[in-house]
Amino acid sequence: MQNILTILLIEDDQIEVMKFNRILSKMEMKHNVIEANNGEEALNYLMKKENLPSIILLDLNMPKVNGIEFLKILKNDDVLKYIPTIVLTTSNNYKDIFECYKIGIAGYLVKPLKYEDYKNKLIKLLSYWSVNELITV
Repeated sequence: MQNILTILLIEDDQIEVMKFNRILSKMEMKHNVIEANNGEEALNYLMKKENLPSIILLDLNMPKVNGIEFLKILKNDDVLKYIPTIVLTTSNNYKDIFECYKIGIAGYLVKPLKYEDYKNKLIKLLSYWSVNELITV
C-alpha cells in the first residue's frame, strides 16, 4: 500500500513546476505538493516547523539561496535534517553530486530532456518514497 506524501518542491522554473504537477495529476497520484520558488522561501516555510513535508525535492540552481546552501542549512537543523531530500536537477556535474551526498541527501536525479523519460523517473521516485516508512518530525 502506498502512502500519500507531502512533497516540498523547491523549484524556481515555473515550467518545471507545471510539468511536475501535470505528471502527478495524469498519474492520479494524490500526493500533496507544497511549492517554494527558491531555497530562501523553502527555509522560511520549514523553520516554522509546522506541517513538515514527508520528502523534499530540490533543484540546485536557484536564486537567493541555492540548493547546496539550502542543504547545508537543512542538515544543520536538529529537526529538519531527518527529512529525506532528493536533488532533482539538470546538473550531472560530479562535483555537485559528490557535495550533495557529502552533505547528506537521500538521492540525486538528473532531469532528462525528454518529457517521457522525466515522467518515468518521477513515477519511480515517488513510488519508491511512498512505500517507505517515513518518520514525522
